[in-house]
Amino acid sequence: MINQTHDLPVTRQTELLGISRGSLYYVPRPPADSDPKLMGQIDELHLEHPFMSARLLRDMLNREGFQVGRQDVSTLMERMGIEPLYRRPRTSRKHPAQPVYPYLLRGLTIDRANFVWALDITYVPMAKGFVYLCVVLDWASRKVLAYRLSIAMDAGFCVEALEEAFRRYGCPDIVNTDQGAQFTSAAFIEALTSRGIRISLDGKDAWRDNVFVERL
Repeated sequence: MINQTHDLPVTRQTELLGISRGSLYYVPRPPADSDPKLMGQIDELHLEHPFMSARLLRDMLNREGFQVGRQDVSTLMERMGIEPLYRRPRTSRKHPAQPVYPYLLRGLTIDRANFVWALDITYVPMAKGFVYLCVVLDWASRKVLAYRLSIAMDAGFCVEALEEAFRRYGCPDIVNTDQGAQFTSAAFIEALTSRGIRISLDGKDAWRDNVFVERL
């Protein structure tokens, strides 16, 4: 792509192509002989402790005799396509103009299926980036009734998951969610109220109200 014998200077060629001139002189470093063994150990530790960051993995590897720094661990993790599992912030961001419903499950005996459903959104890490997962769960049986994946945090995929659960299992008495904008959107609320389903929302920042969905 870059012709160093061309009349047009190399600097100008890189500007026209929108690339860094320094990248022309970069020579990739081949993997070190120790990398395969180290990567195998990182993979094993990640499977056992998926929440660990590069810093924590470095500490464990050092204790096991691997002389490696945090940046090296981070580079190998990126090469392997793994990252620590933790909930992304703002998956449950409330819109200030949307309604708030009370939490109906406190002290309620839930002893039969199809009485209370719960929905929540989490993320699924991929080789590159992540996708959002919305799950519809029966509170009593813990059965997954429906789910949808999406690359965007809109209400559409949540409504789709809910509608699929309705088609397959009918309607519950109560649907419980957090106060996320997806679950208080007009489309989601309409899907519930049009069927006479009571709406229950977790308290603000009360992640324990719906914790078993988080652990799915």
